[in-house]
Amino acid sequence: MNIVFLDSNTLGNDVSLSSLEQFGEVKVYDQTSEEEISMRIKYADIIVTNKIQLNESNLKDAAFLKLICVTATGTNNIDLDYCKQKGIIVSNVAGYSTDSVAQHTFALLLYLYEKLPYYDNYVKQEKYVDDSMFTHFGKRFHQIAGKKWGIIGFGNIGKKVASIATVFGAEVQYYSTSGNNNNKDYKQVTWKELLQTSDIISIHAPLNENTRNLIDYDDLLAMKADCYLINVGRGAIINEIALAKVLQEGHLAGVALDVLEVEPMASDSALLPVLSNPKLLITPHIAWASIEARNKVVEEVCLNIRGFMRAEPRNNVVT
Repeated sequence: MNIVFLDSNTLGNDVSLSSLEQFGEVKVYDQTSEEEISMRIKYADIIVTNKIQLNESNLKDAAFLKLICVTATGTNNIDLDYCKQKGIIVSNVAGYSTDSVAQHTFALLLYLYEKLPYYDNYVKQEKYVDDSMFTHFGKRFHQIAGKKWGIIGFGNIGKKVASIATVFGAEVQYYSTSGNNNNKDYKQVTWKELLQTSDIISIHAPLNENTRNLIDYDDLLAMKADCYLINVGRGAIINEIALAKVLQEGHLAGVALDVLEVEPMASDSALLPVLSNPKLLITPHIAWASIEARNKVVEEVCLNIRGFMRAEPRNNVVT
């Protein structure tokens, strides 16, 4: 098999891809421009990619192509209709980042929730040296215990966050964006109730026609003034223009984002004017990216390829 990985940088240079070599000759490219795609996949039996756009214009000359392995759950960068028409199998990976994203959710919250930047700077600026008291109360913070934690999107990651929040002592309630998740262990609430009663809201939903711009200006204002909002789902779930406006107006206690509407961040992003706001924390789409999760992606791709070669379909989006 001729295997071509078009954008290995999406997994980082600290992840070994040597396990792919058991299936044949492997060519690995850090990145691939639109102009380079057709040439690089021309003789490929298997394409491995994360974000590269693959469609009829560049797939039509890949006469040997049998399988596309996407190193992510989403496959919106692949022309699935064309692949089905041509008999090209498409597989993805799922469940590899549940623990990683859940962990990052709490890292984001606690950084803002306990006012850690302020207290860290207080000590590093040597204000604690020979201070008048053993402690310092410059910024008030709260316990998670006893607070209502609202979860938007109750798939595997949402459930994982719910279980951890429960250990912290939070009262978990959730809203299912698909309407398909009915969990007896936690309280399911209406959209209005979740917004109006939650002390902490975290988003773990996919981006689709039901969730794009799900949270607009009125929704943000409906949240408690001291609510903390965390988005580790997809950026376009929150209207960023509305979010910037709400932050400028002083509503919400804190906002943490790991995902943006455009990634990397666009030069005209509505959030640029509020980047210095101490209530806002943004990380560059790293919630999924623990080293364990990234190694798991490679392991899952290898299992998908092995399943393909043995005619034992696995994680196939297009068959």
